[in-house]
Amino acid sequence: MPELKQAVLIAGPTASGKSALALTLADRLGGTIVNADSMQVYAGLRVITARPSAEEEARAPHLLYGHVDAAETYSTGQWLREVAAALDDIAAAGRVPIVVGGTGLYFKVLTEGIAAVPAIPAEIRENVRDRLARDGVSPLYAELTARDPLTAARLMPLDRSRIARALEVVLATGRSISDWHGENSAPLLPAERAMKIFMTVERAALVSRIETRFAAMIEAGALDEVRALAARELDPLLPAMKAHGVPWLIRHLRGEITLGEAAAGSVMDTRRYAKRQHTWFRGQMKDWPMVPADQALDSIMRSLGA
Repeated sequence: MPELKQAVLIAGPTASGKSALALTLADRLGGTIVNADSMQVYAGLRVITARPSAEEEARAPHLLYGHVDAAETYSTGQWLREVAAALDDIAAAGRVPIVVGGTGLYFKVLTEGIAAVPAIPAEIRENVRDRLARDGVSPLYAELTARDPLTAARLMPLDRSRIARALEVVLATGRSISDWHGENSAPLLPAERAMKIFMTVERAALVSRIETRFAAMIEAGALDEVRALAARELDPLLPAMKAHGVPWLIRHLRGEITLGEAAAGSVMDTRRYAKRQHTWFRGQMKDWPMVPADQALDSIMRSLGA
């Protein structure tokens, strides 16, 4: 297999312009764009998850977008396995990999390795999820505290997803997820093979971008996408059902709130998420340069010597 060219990794908060930057770089460098956003993997949600348009995808190869059914729970491990295959294909084509998205954990496992947690048996996963839906998170957190007090102490008592995951792991393996996290595999893309950047946008400007983008989503058919998703009556705990805007628009479609209220709630959730993204990268990925969005292209091109 030909050696992989130096990769470009582009992270940043939602609505910071990552996809547009990736497309510009793909044009200039002969690049293939690889998705690193945990919501943009889901089919049927192009508009509401701000996936690249069909016209944008036609300008350069795009991988790992919209290929997972909304009824599935897509994991970080699955993403990493698919990225490994994607990088092999990109190397064989002699193109530059441009990995772009806002899911910090994806970039962390890509560049630092992933915990070798065994696959969780379906019956254990389903039992935990059923209990979460039926009884709420508090009983699960109490059980996790009894079985794995170290991990429980690190989690917020209402963090449904992480509590369920940690309990699944200890029930399936008899070991704490914290123990497994100490046994990371070798990184798929070591630091020396990647140019990394985290795009930043001044707070007021980012809020304006988020508001403008959501209004454009509604105009582009986001409500129809959510209507089709709601008609499937999927488990509301599935990741796709929690994509920003989806729960609020479902409430609107049920007649519970106005479209204006749904928009306001969706924008607020997205603003809070953008703040968490920035905080997470500052804490977890300290070696990533934080560069203003309007300087990102020049910074990358200088780093690549292009």
